Amino acid sequence: MSAHLPLMVWLSPSFPVGGFAYSHGLEWAFEAGDLSDAATLRDWLDALVSHGSLRNDLILFACAHRALDAGGEGLPEIAELALALANSSERRLETVTQGNAFVAALRAAWPCDATERFRALWPGDVAYPLAVGVASAGHGLPLRPSLEAYGLAFVANLVSASVRLGIVGQTDGQRITAALVPALNAAAGAAETATLDDLGGCCFRSDIAALRHETQYSRLFRS
Repeated sequence: MSAHLPLMVWLSPSFPVGGFAYSHGLEWAFEAGDLSDAATLRDWLDALVSHGSLRNDLILFACAHRALDAGGEGLPEIAELALALANSSERRLETVTQGNAFVAALRAAWPCDATERFRALWPGDVAYPLAVGVASAGHGLPLRPSLEAYGLAFVANLVSASVRLGIVGQTDGQRITAALVPALNAAAGAAETATLDDLGGCCFRSDIAALRHETQYSRLFRS
């Protein structure tokens, strides 16, 4: 199967995971004045790609993909760790709501033995990167382009949220997405051979934004 076709479907805004409802803390960062224009938004997203939550998600994705290829050993450990790394209640909501929805849609429309094996090993909540990583491996999609597609979809979703918040317009949003492609390629390349020991991040302001959003008075987004 050509790798790009299922990835285009699974990571499209039309795939029913509800990604449009989450801002990953951007909404609070905007209200607090951390994000005010294209330059500040680009720097914020670049940090997430290179040093923050997306970097960890790509590593978890790769570890799940490789574990499934190796017969599934270690998948429960990865699944449990992925949930533990969600450092706020809304970050956990964001990843498990999308992960569980992805698995449900996949089983209904894109079934494969790998997904059923994974659910037998881990019947609990599923973090979103693991769900997509297992699906990619189960459908025989190569790891590197799968990582790149997942990373690009993450950035595109946050750019869309930023447009709706009024941080940037649509044209600046597309400029930011294009400018982050080299960083996304580099992050995917590093994650391809990374292990769980490589997990870690230093985007503390983003983590604080996720926590503060939980008590933000007026909100458009669930995170």
